[in-house]
Amino acid sequence: MARSFSRVVAFVEPTDPLGSRSEVFVAYLDFFRETLIAEFERLPPEEVRSSRLPSGWSPLELLEHLRRVERRWLEWGFLGIDLADPWAEFRRGRWHVPTETPAREVVAGLRAQGVRSSDTIRGHDLDERARPGPRWEDGEPATLERVLFHLVQEYARHVGQLDVVTELITGVTGE
Repeated sequence: MARSFSRVVAFVEPTDPLGSRSEVFVAYLDFFRETLIAEFERLPPEEVRSSRLPSGWSPLELLEHLRRVERRWLEWGFLGIDLADPWAEFRRGRWHVPTETPAREVVAGLRAQGVRSSDTIRGHDLDERARPGPRWEDGEPATLERVLFHLVQEYARHVGQLDVVTELITGVTGE
């Protein structure tokens, strides 16, 4: 598998001048997404579909999971779009990517989701509440800002996990 997926996206410093709070969220999500892809790219091709962990998740499954997380929270949750299977990456209690799915397709899907997510973020006010729907299980829908805080923490946690897995496999430490 020829891999050259990563793009360099600078870390957003607290003092970086950005146009709005929405742009801060877009910049952090872009940074974490591209950092995840860069970590993934550091792995030997034979390791991307296997696991070194008792939980059994593979790096490729982690990328697919995060694509689905963004979609679930922003499209299904915030926008209220009816998704046929919002939990599509879960099979038999764990993350799943079909064996015939090329890694480049998973990476492209993650990036395409990032574009849709950025458009959603830029097109709505951070104080706007999500549309009522099954994501909220009869509770009050969250604001866009709360959804985005959740996504940032989800990415930060999973990027750290992939960083550790990459170190276990390659011996090279990340940040």
